[in-house]
Amino acid sequence: MSDSDGARPTRARLTETPPNVKLLPLAALQDPGARNLVLQIGDAYFHGFLVRTGDEVHGYVDRCPHAGLPLAQKLDDYLTPDRRLIACSWHGALFQPRDGLCVGGPCAGARLTPWPVKVEGGMVITA
Repeated sequence: MSDSDGARPTRARLTETPPNVKLLPLAALQDPGARNLVLQIGDAYFHGFLVRTGDEVHGYVDRCPHAGLPLAQKLDDYLTPDRRLIACSWHGALFQPRDGLCVGGPCAGARLTPWPVKVEGGMVITA
């Protein structure tokens, strides 16, 4: 796919990934902390992020349910200053890390799209 003017082809944006893909060591995520990941799968890309709280890691598709934009304007900047909630840097929506529920802002009651991940042997992998 490309523009008729010869521009670079656009790539499909995925909302899920195959299981058992090793992402990173758990130790590479701050506690609490969040990290952006982009995976190329064939000719398409998946944009997601991980949030760690203790030994728990939750993954989400990097797309705000309010406006469809990625949540962070600055790389890996997904958490509020107190690191207790996920924040959309565009419109201020606030989400719970454990379940992605929006608890404040323009999409209250909506949820982030989950990205199933798990921790096995000290590694975060897709589930």
